[in-house]
Amino acid sequence: MLSVAVLISGTGSNLRALLEAADDPGYPARIVAVGADRDASGLAHAAAFDIPSFVVPFRDYASREEWAEQLGHRLDEIQPDLIVLSGLMRLLPASLVARWQPRIINTHPAYLPEFPGAHGVRDALAAGVAQTGASVIVVDDGVDTGPILAQERIPVLPGDTEDILHERIKPVERRLLIEVVRRIATGDIDLSAPPARP
Repeated sequence: MLSVAVLISGTGSNLRALLEAADDPGYPARIVAVGADRDASGLAHAAAFDIPSFVVPFRDYASREEWAEQLGHRLDEIQPDLIVLSGLMRLLPASLVARWQPRIINTHPAYLPEFPGAHGVRDALAAGVAQTGASVIVVDDGVDTGPILAQERIPVLPGDTEDILHERIKPVERRLLIEVVRRIATGDIDLSAPPARP
């Protein structure tokens, strides 16, 4: 059984979907802890499923590195098989990524390598493209540059705003994330030899 720690910053909608999937006895992964960089509303999902949670407040530390060091201590205590970034709005320093790589994965609301970074949906709309997408990747020390584990195209429709398009992307992100975690748990995806970037 694959043990998973999930890190969030906000409402945790992907977290909720993953918790619901893992609640099925047939799903081959279990969420063992949920962490956050602030008092995130999504921590309520962990409480609803009786999953331990913790907060390492970013604002309490003088630097990103100091914050990440404390976050790393918490993860060391848990020793998950996999770490899922679920809307964590912080870049993890390379030192922390290196300790856990390739066992950190993240979702992104674009068809990578198109539109990396914090504003993938906004950037897609600004570019006037006909389609964007959703991706699940292995986290490396770049910004959305790690190996792609799964992705799917999503059309950009006339009248789409950033919020409307993002709401259409989110269910695809959730479905891809649940499937990728399942495939990692069953060995169908080998994180020690992830696919190369196209």
